[in-house]
Amino acid sequence: MEAIPDLYAEQMPRWDMLEMDPLLDSSNMTVHEWNKIAQLVADHYDAYDGFVVLHGTDTMAYTASALSFMLEGLAKPVILTGSQIPMCEIRSDGRDNLITSLLIAGAEEVHEVCLYFGGKLLRGNRATKYSADGLIAFVSPNYPSLAEAGISIKYNEAALLPRQEGGLKLQTLDNIPIGVIKVFPGIQFSLFEAIMTEKLRGIVIETFGAGNIPGDGNALLPIIRKAFQNGTVLTVCSQCPQGAVSLGTYETSSALKKAGAVSGLDMTTEAAVAKLYYLFSCGYDKEKIKQTMEENLRGEISVS
Repeated sequence: MEAIPDLYAEQMPRWDMLEMDPLLDSSNMTVHEWNKIAQLVADHYDAYDGFVVLHGTDTMAYTASALSFMLEGLAKPVILTGSQIPMCEIRSDGRDNLITSLLIAGAEEVHEVCLYFGGKLLRGNRATKYSADGLIAFVSPNYPSLAEAGISIKYNEAALLPRQEGGLKLQTLDNIPIGVIKVFPGIQFSLFEAIMTEKLRGIVIETFGAGNIPGDGNALLPIIRKAFQNGTVLTVCSQCPQGAVSLGTYETSSALKKAGAVSGLDMTTEAAVAKLYYLFSCGYDKEKIKQTMEENLRGEISVS
């Protein structure tokens, strides 16, 4: 960073750097690291106009989603960014991502957790990693960009969350046992029955289309009922990046709805996982969590 003169240009906001210890490959991120990042923001909240979190791309969307729920009442920008090519390499995309993220964090337009990458500012809990090796690494399939950086940074004011009043409230996360199951043709649901114990608090199941599962659901129904009796909250998301789950629209999704599953609507899997962590950590009971999973808290769900 000391070798990038633009970071010290007169047009740049003044910035300080705090380094986490130890530094991790983002594939090793856990709830513990999410709590450390959120706590750093909370501890220094009054001292800065905004925050930029440098993060590996593999789990950046998960961290962005988690922070969006953990930092309630946010009135300042928290921007996650990184690079596909390391910053020390000649063609790194990290320099532009970092410089633009700092400019956005130093402005007054944004009051939420975002992810900036490849010229686009995305809502953090709407972003998902799209490419493993392309410079446009993230997309927001179900929500427009919050800003686009060309010759100038143009903000989409209608898409931004309003400034929150009342001050920041930090909710750290407990390490709740949560699972993700991806449905595929020929899946043998009985293999998953052994994990449906009272220890498993939440499940995100990625179904076909608008919430469909193979067959008529008879193989899955007893397992879901067992999970429901154990207090497990099952949230249905779609494997399709774009669009929303609508349980009961088709016969093959009716079993999920009858068994007590909740719809993830147009949430990303990353947002659904982070939201389950958050709601369980708030201490809500099962019915409250089921109800709130289908409610929009931080712009993670489209409201018709």
